[in-house]
Amino acid sequence: MIDRRLLLLSLAGALAASPLRAQSAASDDPVGIMTAIYTRVAKGKGEDGGNFVIESKTARARYLSKSLAAEWARMDARTPKGEVGAVDFDPITNSQDPDVASFKVTPEKQEADKATLAVAITGHRDERKEQADNVIRYDLVREAGQWKIDDVRGAVDGKPWSIRQMLVEFLKITEKPKRK
Repeated sequence: MIDRRLLLLSLAGALAASPLRAQSAASDDPVGIMTAIYTRVAKGKGEDGGNFVIESKTARARYLSKSLAAEWARMDARTPKGEVGAVDFDPITNSQDPDVASFKVTPEKQEADKATLAVAITGHRDERKEQADNVIRYDLVREAGQWKIDDVRGAVDGKPWSIRQMLVEFLKITEKPKRK
C-alpha cells in the first residue's frame, strides 16, 4: 500500500511541476509572454480585457519595464482623485469595450535585449472599420533576465497611438510651473 501511495504522490508531484516549467520557459520568451497575456484576455467571451496588466502597481511591476512603470506611477500621482488620467481605455485590446475571440502573435524584430511583436486580434462582434485598429504592437526590453513591456502601440480609426507617448504628453501638460 505504501509503495502505491508513494508512486501516486511522485506522479502527482511530477505532473504539478510540469506547468511550472512550461510557464517559466514562456516568461523568458516574448512570444510566450504575449501568448499567455492574450490567452487570458480571450478566455470566456473575451470581454474582460487586459486591464490586469496595468491595473495596479504590482501588476505593472510584473509586466512593464521599470521606466514605463515609473512613467505610469508619475501619471497616477498627478491624476486628480476620481479622474482617469492619460490612459482611458484598455490598451491591450485597444478598446473601451473589450471583445477578443482570437489572436495571433507575430514577432517582428528581436535582438538580445529588445523585441517588437504584433498581436492581431479578432472579436466576436463587428469588425473595426480600419484594419490597423486590430493590431497592437509591443516593444519589449530585457531587464534583470526577464522580458518586460516597454511600450504598447496601436491605432484608433487608423491614427497611431503609443502608451509611452500618452504618458509623456500627460506629464508635460500636468507639470507644475517652476518658481523663479
